[in-house]
Amino acid sequence: MAELSPSLSPSRPFADRWRGVVSVALRWGLPLLWVLWVLWASLAWWVAPREATAGQLDRDLAAGRVVSFQRASGWADDDAYWGSRPQPRYDPQGAMIAWSVPSGRVRYAFVEPPDAQAEPAGPQSTDRPAGLDARLAASADLWQSAGAAAHRIADAAGLLAGAVTLLWLVRLVGGAPPLVGTRWFWYWIGLLPFGVGVLAWSYREIWRPPPVPPPVRASGWRGVGWLLLGGIGIVLLVSAARAVLGVAVVPG
Repeated sequence: MAELSPSLSPSRPFADRWRGVVSVALRWGLPLLWVLWVLWASLAWWVAPREATAGQLDRDLAAGRVVSFQRASGWADDDAYWGSRPQPRYDPQGAMIAWSVPSGRVRYAFVEPPDAQAEPAGPQSTDRPAGLDARLAASADLWQSAGAAAHRIADAAGLLAGAVTLLWLVRLVGGAPPLVGTRWFWYWIGLLPFGVGVLAWSYREIWRPPPVPPPVRASGWRGVGWLLLGGIGIVLLVSAARAVLGVAVVPG
């Protein structure tokens, strides 16, 4: 893979000065990147969807704690960005309901689809049926009319993830060439889940760079390989932790 172009400026001295300024600024800003990542990880863990029961949904409804809800047929898994929020796959006839509560947490449970809640009096209608969905809508409407801020935690997590990614990309593309691998190598590594690749880059290239540059830097193709292997390893590790500690500690 060809090296990412560090600058589009025709003036080489200006490009060198720019890379130097960015490198120094982000070296001092490395603690900020780690702080932002810790904040993101904490907020993302808090709002991560947690499986609940129909009984929990009834209790939240009875207490008026349903801020928003959506019927779905599962979770969309087409987002490759590690900082993206899990999104329900919308389906008005789906058997899964995802809802949020005032604390910002997201829960989901599998319940009866709308057409099974009550026998229709006439031809099947696409309107919202009376019953569970109507109760959910009534609770959510009250919160929305009052200006509920339950989603601000999830929005803040998304902004923090974006800030971490921006710092990483600016340094990777505009800074000095990395020592351990090419820019393409670290680009692919940076796509690892939970920002693990970004932390690996900041540790290996900025915080603890090798005292002597290796004779051959890792290529972009090696980065793709590590992305595949590392992604599988992280998924297996998270699955094992969830099985041992439970979904309350390791949601997903």
